[in-house]
Amino acid sequence: MKLDRIMWGIILLFIGGVLLLENFDIIDFYWGNIWHFWPVFLIIAGVNILFNRSRSQVGGIISIAVLVVMLGVLFFKGQESPEHRRWSREQSWEKKEDEDDGNDVADMPLDFSHPYQDSLGRRTVLNISGGGTSFELKGATDSLITAHVERKSGNFTLQTVKDDSLTTVNFKMGGKSKWNVGDGTNDVDLKLNTKPEWDIHVNMGAGEVDFDLQAYKVRAFSFDGGAAALKVKLGNQLPLTDVSVKTGMADVKISVPAGAGCRIRTKTGLSAKDFTGFTKLENGVYETPGFQAAAKKIMINLDGGLSSFEVKRY
Repeated sequence: MKLDRIMWGIILLFIGGVLLLENFDIIDFYWGNIWHFWPVFLIIAGVNILFNRSRSQVGGIISIAVLVVMLGVLFFKGQESPEHRRWSREQSWEKKEDEDDGNDVADMPLDFSHPYQDSLGRRTVLNISGGGTSFELKGATDSLITAHVERKSGNFTLQTVKDDSLTTVNFKMGGKSKWNVGDGTNDVDLKLNTKPEWDIHVNMGAGEVDFDLQAYKVRAFSFDGGAAALKVKLGNQLPLTDVSVKTGMADVKISVPAGAGCRIRTKTGLSAKDFTGFTKLENGVYETPGFQAAAKKIMINLDGGLSSFEVKRY
């Protein structure tokens, strides 16, 4: 019995099952909660090493049973709402005291925008950072960028810097841990102008990203996340688009237009992969038929640990 493969398979099933239940709104799972219990993973690793060396069937059953019990505990704890709690110095959850001024401004929505001007230049870099947040980008705006935030915790800022022909937009969350051991999940509705050429970079811990980029001229898109769900739909407005995704435990779904050639390079460890319609050229490299002759190309680099990667054509 290959104990290591069985245990990793159970862990992947656990992560995928939780993400699936979240996507169907069956449960609300707060990934930030489980990081309090990180020693559990040391226990699982220790039990695995202890019984794997004996190579006995009883030892394997014990290891799997311990893993299932530990994951059950994490599943239960992950569903406990962190709302109105704070993380104390004694490393325990405590009820958050009322604010001194008696005003709760955390739940107040926020709106940001920056006007579009032709003088801003053709190329715009958008840097997004924050945890415990659901980002959605659908639809366009006459402004350079607009953002509507339904806020539960933390503070958000929008800063725009113009430098010669390059405009840099920084939209970030501050005031809370990026793993969202805070007061709940924020919802951010983004809209961008379709005229500039965009470089979009997202850096987050736990959260969700759902971007429909079909109408945008995207030069590059990068995502660096931990326990996150990423869904992005790309267009073919430019001859070349570079995509880079680095994750820890994540559910990644990328849609690419059938009219563009696409190449995928993977460094995905124990992650699950689904690249329907792609041809495997060598270890970790996949291409769509006719890639070399395609006028529009999308280059995708995937780097993940315990993640699920899906790239499909539409």
